[in-house]
Amino acid sequence: MEPIIWNVDPVLLSFGSLKVHWYGLIFAAAMFSGFHIMNYIYKKEKKSVESLESLFIYILIGIVVGARLGHCFFYDPEFYLNNPLKIIAVWEGGLASHGGGLGAMLGSYLYAKKHKINYLWLLDKLAIPTAVFAFFVRMGNLMNSEILGVQTNVAWAVVFSRVDNIPRHPAQLYEAISYLLISFVLFMIYIYTKKEANKGYIFGMFLSLVFSARFLIEFVKSEQSAYSTVFISTGQMLSIPFLILGIILIQRSLKTKN
Repeated sequence: MEPIIWNVDPVLLSFGSLKVHWYGLIFAAAMFSGFHIMNYIYKKEKKSVESLESLFIYILIGIVVGARLGHCFFYDPEFYLNNPLKIIAVWEGGLASHGGGLGAMLGSYLYAKKHKINYLWLLDKLAIPTAVFAFFVRMGNLMNSEILGVQTNVAWAVVFSRVDNIPRHPAQLYEAISYLLISFVLFMIYIYTKKEANKGYIFGMFLSLVFSARFLIEFVKSEQSAYSTVFISTGQMLSIPFLILGIILIQRSLKTKN
């Protein structure tokens, strides 16, 4: 069976020197979706929706800065330590989801401290739109023909012809579908179960499910780092602490209703 040929131009529209990229449009859609999900949650929880804009500014800055620093120092530290000015060259590409996650957690912590909101409560609520956000980001990676899988001969193999002519696992699509399903599971937990009352439970489930999926998908993903580990990829190594933290939060929330 012939592989699927993927040859989508990353640029959606061009107006002279001005270019609109698919990734930018999808990133904007991710933020728009996340804002409206949190708006729904804040209204349901009778929280002030006026502070949501402030929340998303904190998180957006945290994601961008954290993702960039994560890419620089998780995946190619030697190059960026020798070329520190390249760290700010975001336009050249290079964002790491693990770093973005840490940045988002720090941004939301600063917001929670300023507005005197329980941090675990906030993380539980942010878990749902964050999973949706991750879905959109991986779809953006698909449009850019990046985050590629390893070579394969499965029936759904994809040739990313802008990169090479090798049939590969569509790893970014695997992740996108996983994150979308996880967002649905988290939303169902929030709406239909009493577990939502246990602060830290939904966020723990988010970390456990997302980074379990990430760990497994890394087996069919091309190595992205400039260095290698002995038994597992850099992405898997970075996923383990998040997975452990998720399990700890679930256990803690079940033992004690905060």
